[in-house]
Amino acid sequence: MDEKLMYLGKSWRDEGLKLLQSEIDPQKMHNVTTSMVDIYEHGPEGKEFFLFLKCEDGKVVTFETGEVPAPEAEFIIRGPYSVFASITRGELSSTRALMTGKLRLKGNMAKAVRLAPLADRVNKVLSMIPTDYREV
Repeated sequence: MDEKLMYLGKSWRDEGLKLLQSEIDPQKMHNVTTSMVDIYEHGPEGKEFFLFLKCEDGKVVTFETGEVPAPEAEFIIRGPYSVFASITRGELSSTRALMTGKLRLKGNMAKAVRLAPLADRVNKVLSMIPTDYREV
């Protein structure tokens, strides 16, 4: 795929779901059942966006993007659009962003720490998508 897809757009989301379902091994995801929503603050045109991911038994079953309001999730992670874009490009780990206060987490912190390597695996897969990151 040579064409760059608009970050968080419908085509990007569709490609992300396809890649996540083909590249993520449920056993490496520890057969986890969870959900998370990332809330992108200060996005293009001053809007807020979301990325929603739901796993059942380690398989990605739902992957959605759009403008807020977002679906309910076990974990809610909020932060600037630019920080999430850096994570998706593979320039910053989500764990580091949380630990340095660039992102804020609502949910069970102990469980989130255990799931952090899995979130990084998801972000590594998403970084494979040729992406056009909109300027903010």
